[in-house]
Amino acid sequence: MNSQEIVLKYRAEILNMVCSHGSSELLETILDFLLSQEELNWEDYRNILITGRALYPSARQLLDLVYSKGEDTCGIFLATLKQILPEAGFSFLQCCSDPKKKEASQGTCSQRLVAQRPAYVYKLQGCIDGALKALLEANYFTPADCNDVQLPIHTSTQQARRLLDHVRAKGEPAAEVILQYIQQKQESDSHVNQDNATLSKEFLKYQKKLRSSVSAHSCFLSSYGGTSHMSLEDVYTEGLLELPQDCNNASEPLSINDIFHAEGTMNEEADTVLVSGEAGIGKTTLLQRLHTLWAQGAALQNFLLLFPFNCRRLNSEQRELSVQELLFQHCCWPDREQEEIFSFILDHPHLILFTFDGLDELKHSFSDEDRLCCPNQCAPVHKLLFNLIQGSLMKGVLKLVTSRPQAVNPVLKRYLRKEILLKGFSPTGIDSFLRKNHSDPAVAAKVLHSLQANTALLGLCHSPVLCWILSQCYKELLGCEKNSIQTTTDIYLMILQHFLQRQTPLTISMKSGWLKEHLGTILHLGQLAFRGITTSMYIFLDPDLKICKICDKDICSGFLLQSKNISSTHIHRYEFPHVTMQCFFAALYIVLSTNADSSTIHKLFELQDLRDTGPNSVSLKVCLCTTDRSQPISERKATKIPNLQITAMFVSGLLSQRHQSLWLHCSPSAALQRKVREVVKCLSKGLQKHFRSIPPPVQEEKKSMHAMPDFVWLIKCIYEMQESRVAKDAMSKLEVDHLKLTYCNIGPIECTALAYVLQHLKNPIGLQLDNNSVGDVGVEQLLPCMHICRSLYLRNNNITDEGIRKLIAKGIQCDNFQKIALFNNKLTNACTQHFHHLLKNRQNFLSIRLGNNAITAEGAKQLAVGLKANQSLQYLGLWGNKIGDTGAEALASALEGSKTLVWLSLVDNNIGSTGACALAKILRGCPSLKEIWLTENCITKAGVACLVEALEGNTHVESVWLRKNHLTLEEEEEMRQQEKRLVF
Repeated sequence: MNSQEIVLKYRAEILNMVCSHGSSELLETILDFLLSQEELNWEDYRNILITGRALYPSARQLLDLVYSKGEDTCGIFLATLKQILPEAGFSFLQCCSDPKKKEASQGTCSQRLVAQRPAYVYKLQGCIDGALKALLEANYFTPADCNDVQLPIHTSTQQARRLLDHVRAKGEPAAEVILQYIQQKQESDSHVNQDNATLSKEFLKYQKKLRSSVSAHSCFLSSYGGTSHMSLEDVYTEGLLELPQDCNNASEPLSINDIFHAEGTMNEEADTVLVSGEAGIGKTTLLQRLHTLWAQGAALQNFLLLFPFNCRRLNSEQRELSVQELLFQHCCWPDREQEEIFSFILDHPHLILFTFDGLDELKHSFSDEDRLCCPNQCAPVHKLLFNLIQGSLMKGVLKLVTSRPQAVNPVLKRYLRKEILLKGFSPTGIDSFLRKNHSDPAVAAKVLHSLQANTALLGLCHSPVLCWILSQCYKELLGCEKNSIQTTTDIYLMILQHFLQRQTPLTISMKSGWLKEHLGTILHLGQLAFRGITTSMYIFLDPDLKICKICDKDICSGFLLQSKNISSTHIHRYEFPHVTMQCFFAALYIVLSTNADSSTIHKLFELQDLRDTGPNSVSLKVCLCTTDRSQPISERKATKIPNLQITAMFVSGLLSQRHQSLWLHCSPSAALQRKVREVVKCLSKGLQKHFRSIPPPVQEEKKSMHAMPDFVWLIKCIYEMQESRVAKDAMSKLEVDHLKLTYCNIGPIECTALAYVLQHLKNPIGLQLDNNSVGDVGVEQLLPCMHICRSLYLRNNNITDEGIRKLIAKGIQCDNFQKIALFNNKLTNACTQHFHHLLKNRQNFLSIRLGNNAITAEGAKQLAVGLKANQSLQYLGLWGNKIGDTGAEALASALEGSKTLVWLSLVDNNIGSTGACALAKILRGCPSLKEIWLTENCITKAGVACLVEALEGNTHVESVWLRKNHLTLEEEEEMRQQEKRLVF
């Protein structure tokens, strides 16, 4: 029996269920849920809740309406009943699944109030007076509005609903005020709860001890050499923080204080906030900064206790622990009253914050299969962590987790309150960071000048870890030949030389035998790094060092540091300064060791296929003779793919022809050449696999390829090799017209690699890079392949006018370049001057789309000058700007005589009837025009009448879109009768 049949068959029971209490509260709650799921519109809502009508007729009308809307609406209605009345016990509800929840971050503030209406009714019912006061002070409510909301006959929840209904009628600004009030009220309540909590003397002592411990381990940033420390306060530079691109205002940058704010919330019931970013992008330093601010009392003061955890260190915990033991043994041990303090934590979860750094470095992948509910139950550490994240343990405690994106599986995403993306340094961030790292302004200026002269190197500095290395090796950087440092491998070789030569009194040039002199140290550290990478091990004990024959001299090289641990212990633990450094030494071992042959390289590059491996899968560590085989195969897990891919990139770079002179006296030439051939073969086979997966084109469409992240990795490996013959060979086999790389974490580093490889394509393509992190620096890296781009799609990429200036300057010289899309970037009127020059100089340019930027009437006028001189443009999109009537008039004057324009979009541009009447000229004088979009503007009936008049006798225009303008339903119907091509 389907849902619609259930609603009909059990109509009487449902009616009695909804009305049995004699109150309309249950009916109104159901309506709240159906509104939030968009199963009812506001007209439906008003027709059901008619003032003065009895409860049963209203409930009957709801059932009639739900039934008439069909199977899907009936299913959501029944699921809503089950959620609201779980104790009802009706058998026909048992098979219903819970209704899906709409994300709070979707759409405008008004849309958020609807999408989360049940939650906001609950939040407002106890603070109606405060909410009304906020709206009064903002001049969005009148005293009459307040009296209407607070009628004595209404319950508190009914008053909350009436408040939301009034806010909806007042528009977006009022919705923004009420959302801001709710957020402030939640924060205020948190402080009140904190102030009202009874804090014992022992608790305060423990809090002070925890603050001291956290401060001691976070206020200094350890350098790579391990010989000096820098104050985090002195060198910390904020990276770019953004919400995912499917969130409202996703492209707006965030500050460190926005991490726990409501904006971007996906699941209000969850307690875990995720900060995701690639290796070296600054996740650990961001957490360290938050820890310092909390310990100093400068931020996060609504949390009484903060417990920081490092996942790579949790890997070494072999015991089964309870939550209490995890907190006190791994963070800070209370001197007294452990049970009392832990009881306080259990009783006040909203005052506690856990942070987990590096979830991707945990040996186990996130799973929700093993549930734990008792905080006193002992379990392996990874199971405790997973249950804390999903809320089975310590529900209400906020958790902040960092991870690389590749480790965030769909199961984990279900338990996230919100996700924040960390994108590394902006150009100004690079400048600020380097100046903070050099006390001498003259040195900082020279380093910056050197980087700006090498655009590839500047792109690499987008990664904080690479920027740090270059700041430390500035003497080598300033002394190197121009463009001799191009790749990530080059930078890591520079720091290798920098550290090793500190131990040698005599300075030896990069091209001489400095590497051979330290070969023993490199191989010892490389073996340790390799063993760790292949077993997801990042913390090493003395026995591990002994197996790899690491001595004090090797440790003193500065690449192996004593691991910091908040809990006190006498056991020595060691780690590489950064996981990328461990990957680099693992790659050195693969290249230089006789124990790692070409078969090792083959397995390394093939491991990208082992994504969905089970416990019986055989990973790289099983295949290699250097690994420990004492672990049962049933317990062996496939190693973490991202670290293996970083290692593979370094292997590619180290085996480049540019660096082979370094290895001449360190490894047999024949062995090295075999490894080079194997890498080239693996890269070629990997790309061919992607090319073979391209489906045949749909009839009348171009052949396209949607590249997966592994494609980007292979391209980066080719770039690291710096072998043009490999790039040419790879691209000779790619035969597509359109290459899509959307949502692939493309930043400036990846843009450099893409340009290096794609410039060797035989035929022009469309390159789609929407929803990445290209930015102005990435745009500059793409310029070498502009000649091969027929079209370039860069939607949602944080590009500014400066990036467009460089892009257009190059694009004017490229005859193949004919289309560009820049929706949702950071463009202003300044960019239109560059498009003006493009249109004047290129009479074969076809499409410009600049939607959702900050272009006003002045920008439209500048663009119009170029349009008037152009005889080729077919598509012009300016959706979501603010050109107004003046801008519309300028564009109409320029396009009125166009013989090529096919499509024009001016949606949401604050255009009124004056602008519409001007645009009517295009309808009359542009014979090629097919569609014009004027949705979401301010056009009245008079403006539409001008458009209707222009369409008389016009047969080429197919549609004029006019939804959401200033017309009544009656006026829309009247206009539709006059002209069928108007779309309302």
